[in-house]
Amino acid sequence: MRIAIVGSCGYIASYLIKHFKQDKNISKILTIDQTINADTYLNLSEPDKFDYCLLNSTDFVIFTAAISGPDFCANHFELCWKINVEGTKYFIQKAIDRGCKVLFFSSDAVFGSIPGHIYTEQSETKAFTPYGKMKKTIEDEFRKNSYFKAIRLSYVISANDKFISYCLNCVRNNEVAEIFHPFYRNCITISDVAKVITWFLYYFDKYAPFVLNVAGTELISRIRIADELNVILKNRLKYSILHPEDGFFRNRPEITQMNSLYLYKYNILENQSFTKKIQEELEGLEVW
Repeated sequence: MRIAIVGSCGYIASYLIKHFKQDKNISKILTIDQTINADTYLNLSEPDKFDYCLLNSTDFVIFTAAISGPDFCANHFELCWKINVEGTKYFIQKAIDRGCKVLFFSSDAVFGSIPGHIYTEQSETKAFTPYGKMKKTIEDEFRKNSYFKAIRLSYVISANDKFISYCLNCVRNNEVAEIFHPFYRNCITISDVAKVITWFLYYFDKYAPFVLNVAGTELISRIRIADELNVILKNRLKYSILHPEDGFFRNRPEITQMNSLYLYKYNILENQSFTKKIQEELEGLEVW
């Protein structure tokens, strides 16, 4: 099996590359990004300059590339639209034209913000943020194409994610972490994301819907994450709770509750508690 990872130098993609190097059934991993560390260069603002012949022998394209900062997407809308929509659409179509199956990283931002609502794969997408609208546009463009599947991610937890890293740095420096609340998401661990993608590499055609919500079963706040982290760190993390300024929620919902109708029905992941998931993910965590 030969795969290509677009956006290969990103946080999740870097983890996936290490993960897939251990899979004996994957014979080739083509890394694509706009850095010198990638096998081949791609600038999504100029997608026509990419040599798409490189994809002729590729079975799967895992498309992780995007400008994902909600505030940046709002403040630089035209630039981000050119990359997240126009360039992305161009690349995906070219890959599909060459017979590649495409797994696209989408987001829970496609849904919108309805207080108390639980979003599933069958929920209508009413994105209200610029970033959400960009992801929704790609979903809508390819949703009827049998060579395209999307996975919607929310907050992906790992020892190296921004929030965990921030908390660990506070512990190292004996500082009090400032935690925004309320801010809730159905978190998933990065190792579970890798399991989901691996499943798609082998069972892509057996999954009937075009999209899968990759989310845990519990709605989790950052305070809950900090408390779970303190169990592991034996209460070495000190924190205070801050209410974000109103502008913080202009480009991101306060609460997004995303569940999946299929993630556990298809036995893609085990249905385990968030406590167990995060403890397994952060096992062996070193602060110093």
